Amino acid sequence: MLARTRHPVSLITKSSGVERDLDLLAPMARDGLAYAMVTITTLDPALSRILEPRAPAPWRRLQTIRRLADAGVPVGVSLAPLIPFVNEPGIEAILGAAHEAGARHANYVVLRLPHELVEVFHAWLDEHFPERRARVVARLREMRGGRDNDPRFFWRMRGTGPWADMIRMRIDVRLRRLGLGRERPSLRRDLFEPPAAAGRGAGRAVGAAPPVRRIADPGKPVLIIASRPPGGPALAFAS
Repeated sequence: MLARTRHPVSLITKSSGVERDLDLLAPMARDGLAYAMVTITTLDPALSRILEPRAPAPWRRLQTIRRLADAGVPVGVSLAPLIPFVNEPGIEAILGAAHEAGARHANYVVLRLPHELVEVFHAWLDEHFPERRARVVARLREMRGGRDNDPRFFWRMRGTGPWADMIRMRIDVRLRRLGLGRERPSLRRDLFEPPAAAGRGAGRAVGAAPPVRRIADPGKPVLIIASRPPGGPALAFAS
């Protein structure tokens, strides 16, 4: 549907399953309509199995970055979450490997612990890194103003204080040396075609477009709601 209507799309994933959609993403990327981010938390396979036991191995995620880049899809790497004294020491290595694989921009998120995630994370530390627990928790609280979590906009993803500044500077220095950017690619929004029009477009329709109704007020964005086609899912998106 997004390809048919020329609707811009950005993806962030840990899964190599995104490669199955290269036949859709590559043509969209050529028109400035798609880019992707692949999350890599560590290059250490043993640590990866502890951090993300059901996610693809680091080498497989790097392969996904390479395949996206080779297909012409702008791709970046997301270092998320960064955990002091756990995967934080590998920042530079991750950025270097991702750049070599074809990533051209990067971002990061320092570990956030809203609500019950505090207890879950502390239990995880007790199980896997009991000797580091006190240091990890202290450093995270230092970056969150003495609390386990800081939900404020502009700060919740990065943290504050000397350690947060050091992480930011390390990443910025490495990005400059590699020629990577922090800004994500801009996507075109002027090519969008409503589903009914896209369904009539020559060479772009893939089957009949679902019925469409519009909800609009003068001067406000149009909400396009596609009703459920027979045997298919309900679709809704805004323009």
